[in-house]
Parts: sequence; C-alpha cells; structure tokens
Amino acid sequence: MYLGPVAPHWEVHGVSGPADVVDPFRDRTLARLTLLPPHDPQFRRNRERVVRDAERERLVLSWDLGTPEGDGTSEG
Repeated sequence: MYLGPVAPHWEVHGVSGPADVVDPFRDRTLARLTLLPPHDPQFRRNRERVVRDAERERLVLSWDLGTPEGDGTSEG
C-alpha cells in the first residue's frame, strides 16, 4: 500500500498464509520499495522484481498505489 509522499512510502500487509513465507517476502519487498515513490523510474523495475518474487513464492499480490481503480496500475 502506498502511504504517500513522505518516506517510508510503502506498507506490506499479509492477509493469510504461513508467516515463514509471508514475513521474508515482506522484508524483501520493503527493501526494494521503501524509499521509492510510484513515480520514480526505479520503482517500475523494482515492482517487476517484487511481482516475479511473488510468483516464485506462489503468493497473490495486489497493489494499492493510491490511484483510482481502472487506470491499469493497481494490479501486480
């Protein structure tokens, strides 16, 4: 979830699943995104890495970028 323009910009919520899978994923995701707002060019590259990481771990991932639904940027 995008928290806004003041760092840290992101928060990661685990809805369900084993903590031994979700917690390390949260740590990796925050390490990649904490200081990057969504308009930063590095964000797009790191977002793709997070998406691949979630696929590898077989996690369902959704993004809340703080933008209206339907703009193509809310799903990862």
